[in-house]
Order: sequence, then structure tokens, then C-alpha cells
Amino acid sequence: MAQHQHQTDILEQGNIYFLYRPKVEQKEVNNLDDVQRFYLVLEPHGKQSYRLIVMGQKQLPDVEKKQTQAWGFVESVKDNAPELEKSLRAKTYSTKTRGDREQPTTRSAGEGVYELVNHNQHTHLVYALELPENPGEAQQDLHIAPEASYVLSIKNPAKGSPANTGLSQKQKADFPEKLQNQFRDRRFAAANPPEFLDYTGAELILTGASDDISQELGIELNPQQETEATAEILNNLRMRKTRHPIKPLLEGDWA
Repeated sequence: MAQHQHQTDILEQGNIYFLYRPKVEQKEVNNLDDVQRFYLVLEPHGKQSYRLIVMGQKQLPDVEKKQTQAWGFVESVKDNAPELEKSLRAKTYSTKTRGDREQPTTRSAGEGVYELVNHNQHTHLVYALELPENPGEAQQDLHIAPEASYVLSIKNPAKGSPANTGLSQKQKADFPEKLQNQFRDRRFAAANPPEFLDYTGAELILTGASDDISQELGIELNPQQETEATAEILNNLRMRKTRHPIKPLLEGDWA
């Protein structure tokens, strides 16, 4: 296991992608009110896995305001990019009262590199953006900072939630015994090991920690300078720009 300064151990490294889907029949997005769902995709190095995470508040925590929190859950885990991309395309469905309705395709809002690290018995999700080069209104509204650190906690599926919050019991993750035992009857556990995130229905809490990961944890992520031609969200996730608008990815504007 690699080690950084500040007694910080790397648990996982990979690529991170930020995506959003407009509301039904909403062809263009002008602000956060037009967004149906906001996603993170974690693509860890060394394994064929793509974790699609839904952020319930359609935003990341604002790391400029310490200790802000956001709830999310793992919607799906795919072992190949085409299957993930297919799930993010536009969908048409029928309703009894309004006829056919269209759920628009997802848009790319950013990509970068991430690490899951262990620090002082907490697990941190840290990332640094590679695109867009100049974050704009879309990134500001979604709270996608140029770099950020969050404490990542996993919710115990055996523990209840306040009324009208979280996933139903049927939707929650069914962790194997070795992971379930990590909770030791607590409501939350650190996301260590990262395999917690390999289970659909895993609920998580991100708590904003810092917008300067070098100062906080002694970590340098070294994001690469990317262009439209080299963008991994297009090449790795097969997100064709003819199908998934990339204006937010390159220019930082809503689309």
C-alpha cells in the first residue's frame, strides 16, 4: 500500500467523472432547477469497474463551507463502459395521462483524477479536475471545485433512516458479512475497504473537508492537461459528443 505524508495511505486511485441529466422534456438546462439527477462515476485503476453514484441533493458539498454534507447512493456498478453509457442515454416511456415522455440524455460536466485515502481513521475522497480547464457556471452550481477533499462514510443498511429519507430497505445494499461487520453496530463506517462502493444500493455521506488537498493531506494528484481529443470521459466511457452534449465539459456552461 502506497503512503503519502501526514500518515495518509492510498486505498484506491482512478478517474472521476461528473454528469447530470436534465428533467423530463427539458431539452436545455439553464440552472440547477432544470436538473433531474447529478452523478459521479468512479473508474478505479486496476479493475474493470464503473460505479455510478447519484447525489441526492444534485450537488456536491460546498468545500468552501466546511462540514457541509450531501447524501448519495450507488445506483449501479458496471463491468464495461458501453453498458454504463447505454444506461445514460435518452429514454422514452409512456404515461396514461401525457402519452410518450422523454428523459433527456446525460451531459458531461467534468472529469479528473481521484484517490480514496485513509487518514486519521477516516476515508477521504479527493479529486482534481482535468476538464473543464476553466470551470464555469455549471461547475459552480454543482459545487464541482477545481480540487476537493471529502470525508466519505458508508451508511449501515441494518440501521433505519428518518422518515422519508434514504433508500427503502429493499433498495439498500446487501453487503457480505466481512463488510457488514465493519460497522460494529454503528450507523456509519469509513469507506475502507473501497469495496463498499461495489454494491448497488450502498448509501454514503460526503462531508466537505477542504479545497486544498495538498495543505490538508499532503497529497499531490497531478492531473493531466486534457483536450477534447484526449478527454477520458469521451474515450473511456464512450460518451459520444453527438449523443451526450459536451459544452459543460469543455466550456463550463450549462447545456
